[in-house]
Amino acid sequence: MAEYVVELRDVVKEFADAGRAGELVAAVNHVTLQIHDGEFFSLLGPSGCGKTTSLRMIAGFELPTSGEVFLHGKAMGRTPPFQRPVNTVFQSYALFPHMTIGDNVAFGLQMKGVPKADIAPRVTEALEMVRLPGYEKRKPRQLSGGQQQRVALARALVNRPEVLLLDEPLGALDLKLRKEMQLELKTLQREVGITFIYVTHDQEEALTMSDRIAVMNRGKALQIGNSGDIYESPNCRFVADFIGETNFIDGKVKTQTGRSVEVELGHGLIVRAICDQLLSNGTAVSVAVRPEKTHINAATKHDNEFTGRVVSIVYIGTDTHYGVRLASDQLVRVREQNNTPGSRAVAKEGDEVTVSFDSAAARILTE
Repeated sequence: MAEYVVELRDVVKEFADAGRAGELVAAVNHVTLQIHDGEFFSLLGPSGCGKTTSLRMIAGFELPTSGEVFLHGKAMGRTPPFQRPVNTVFQSYALFPHMTIGDNVAFGLQMKGVPKADIAPRVTEALEMVRLPGYEKRKPRQLSGGQQQRVALARALVNRPEVLLLDEPLGALDLKLRKEMQLELKTLQREVGITFIYVTHDQEEALTMSDRIAVMNRGKALQIGNSGDIYESPNCRFVADFIGETNFIDGKVKTQTGRSVEVELGHGLIVRAICDQLLSNGTAVSVAVRPEKTHINAATKHDNEFTGRVVSIVYIGTDTHYGVRLASDQLVRVREQNNTPGSRAVAKEGDEVTVSFDSAAARILTE
């Protein structure tokens, strides 16, 4: 048995550049990744980063310019989509409006020539999987957006694929329904036990649902890891900036002892942070620290403490966001939770305050 259910080895996909005749642009640029059987794996990134093109190459809708796609260790080469053990769910659902739900779900089985006697029980089973039992006779227009999305899932699952590919399937739903469907999809994936490969530009969606995530930009897979790895230990500025909110404090390396680094900010300010690589003194770096890991006028002492002035306050219910300008003129954003009844602001705009955070919460980024 192959070690991975899906593998991309040094895959490149080039397209003609519409703005420059005769030139090519790499939509996917030497991507290598491996996906385990039964894994919920997300391709995350902004528009144009190569995530959908990667998905389409796994499906067989696009063929690599170079490199290879493997399914269960078998090179796909020019294998057409209908001969690959995968099914795709699109954002648009693509349901046939004139057909009943039962006929929509059965369509793929009919095209494959599955015996008629076997189709009805498989349709019933698929609709039960997505919690729509008894909906066979309804039409798509009689269903809500979330129910239509589940029908699209049932239509893919009824074929019993080894891999289910999902191309931003929740993008057309409103925020509340999208959050509900995220949990339903993850639960469904665990119940059916097949591999889901999910394309999204929504960071929270990827963090919520995925076993592992590949963060992509400009055709490259910049970092691959679980949600905790990606959020807590980003390997570059783009990943730190794209996943959640991050403070970037720029300076130059003063000293390094093991993983502990001191960075000089100017105006006599030193920030201490963690780095896994060896850096030369004087190297220009960014110190990345999440706003929720910083504090204003903390009761406990931290190994990074700076004096600054509050320049902005935004109350958003669950927490309050502060902008604090340091003596080095750098802005640090602080997120304080409103976790006690009648929580009040810890400072007012214009107040001089102490901003603090632990070195273990701060990461050195060189690119």
